[in-house]
Amino acid sequence: MRRGDVARTFLWIVLAIPAGLMLYNLARGHVLAMDLLHPSGEMSVRLMILALLPGPLVNFFGRNRFLQGWLSIRRNFGVAAFVYAMLHLAIYIFDMRLLSAILDELELPAIWTGWLALFLMIPPAAISFDRAMRALGRRWKQVQRLAYAALGLSLIHWLLLDWHWQPALVHLTPLMIAWVLRLIGNSRNRTLERSGI
Repeated sequence: MRRGDVARTFLWIVLAIPAGLMLYNLARGHVLAMDLLHPSGEMSVRLMILALLPGPLVNFFGRNRFLQGWLSIRRNFGVAAFVYAMLHLAIYIFDMRLLSAILDELELPAIWTGWLALFLMIPPAAISFDRAMRALGRRWKQVQRLAYAALGLSLIHWLLLDWHWQPALVHLTPLMIAWVLRLIGNSRNRTLERSGI
């Protein structure tokens, strides 16, 4: 096994630990399904942010060794975010138990925003492998940009359910800073191009 494969296997083991603990506690009766809705959804949001962060940081700081390593594993974070979103859905279904109860809630903005976020995560997760990247060419990035919309809807879903904006803002702040840095970097690059440097 190559060194990169070992590192990715270890990364996936680490990423699976919170899910394993959630399911273990649920199976042992230490928590109710409803108690795991927030942590599973929050984990999905955190992983989406980890997947989206390195791009703008590279745009500003350039490709240093740390950011290059982060870029090489960000697809893993994106796929793991989708897996945690599916776990979030499975826990929701287990908690609701009845299809009629799930359908009754669909009209609520706090609920349909979560469903829409999940559906928007499907295409980026489905094409997060090298063969898909090669087959889609430049269109691959267009599909991956759906992750930004999914993140936005996930945060709206979170805020509508929780009504506490501070935790969501704390999670989003690193990405907002990275986007500001990207804008500064783009502006700096345009200035350098115009001046011929």
